[in-house]
Amino acid sequence: MRNAMPEAPTDRPERADAARNRRAILRATEELLARHRPEQISMEQVAAAAGVGKGTVFHRFGSRMGLMEALMAERALALTEAVTTGPPPLGPGAPPRERLLAFLDAIVDVVARNKGLMAALGHAASTAPKAAADPTEDPRTAHPVYGFWHGHIADLLAARRPDLDGETQAHLLLAGLQSQSVLRLLERGEGERVAAAVRTLAEALLTAA
Repeated sequence: MRNAMPEAPTDRPERADAARNRRAILRATEELLARHRPEQISMEQVAAAAGVGKGTVFHRFGSRMGLMEALMAERALALTEAVTTGPPPLGPGAPPRERLLAFLDAIVDVVARNKGLMAALGHAASTAPKAAADPTEDPRTAHPVYGFWHGHIADLLAARRPDLDGETQAHLLLAGLQSQSVLRLLERGEGERVAAAVRTLAEALLTAA
């Protein structure tokens, strides 16, 4: 697979106190997102709710965007592990069509259960300064979780339909899940409706001559 699995939030062994702080910060962020709109949450609030200093939050995550990305990576890790080492149809061993449909269902489920976080990522990305190295890059699509999801979808499309532009089609399949209209559907509990629509689009790609 072209895109490496998103790593756990740190790739080095953590000291026990650092690990406790990290868990407390992420848990506090989750709790704040459940009660407040993303733009209403400050790093100071996160630090106070976690019982750590503001400097600890900034040192560990850098910015609100970094904090939201780390939280999303943590929540997406279980899906990543299911794809790489779990049983089929999500894991290896199933035909590309079955794996793709199962993966899209799982992504919709992750997004549906994490609507506040997805909104937070969208808001943070829209207000963050563009990276100097690539001022045209959207921070949402640059995130390693998105990169892994996109790469896996593109690979499965290519395995079933090598004639397709799988790279672009994968972006299109994922783009709708970042739209405010779809997030509002998920807020109303219409996850099954969204999943069915995404499956219909994928089926059309997989079966078209």
